[in-house]
Amino acid sequence: MLELDDPRWAELRHAYGPASDTPSLLLRLDNTSISIGVEEPWFTLWSSLAHQGDVYSASFAAVPHIVRVLARATAASDLSFFQFPAWVEICRQRKGVPIPDYLSEAYFPALRELPNLVAAAATQEWDDAFLACALSAIAAAKGHISIAEAALELDTETAEEFMKWFRER
Repeated sequence: MLELDDPRWAELRHAYGPASDTPSLLLRLDNTSISIGVEEPWFTLWSSLAHQGDVYSASFAAVPHIVRVLARATAASDLSFFQFPAWVEICRQRKGVPIPDYLSEAYFPALRELPNLVAAAATQEWDDAFLACALSAIAAAKGHISIAEAALELDTETAEEFMKWFRER
């Protein structure tokens, strides 16, 4: 995993240029109990690392750090810790974005941890949104990108509409 104090962060890119600001945002994830996507540091992480379906070299360096924080407090995590890595992987595969070798060494093992972390988070109550992110994380980790993307769109109403369509076809 690329350490947060590694000078190579300045060489990595995100939506707004050099990613030298990303380590401080990731460090804040360690020190905050608020992790909802509209709050900081999540808002800036999302807008810079997964901007409108685009992902960047810094996105791949950030995912292992996000998964590390998730692994330390899985039962208290919020859905963003599952949604973010799933969305990065969905966008990476959809757009065919290559991962530098030195980042892939931590990125792919972090993705493979997601199903175990979803299981560990099962001790908490899940609403539709959390369930959708958990399902998406599992699917993305297993390489089922279309299912991962579809899972992010699921809620009870959408699932019922899909099942009605499925039964009637």
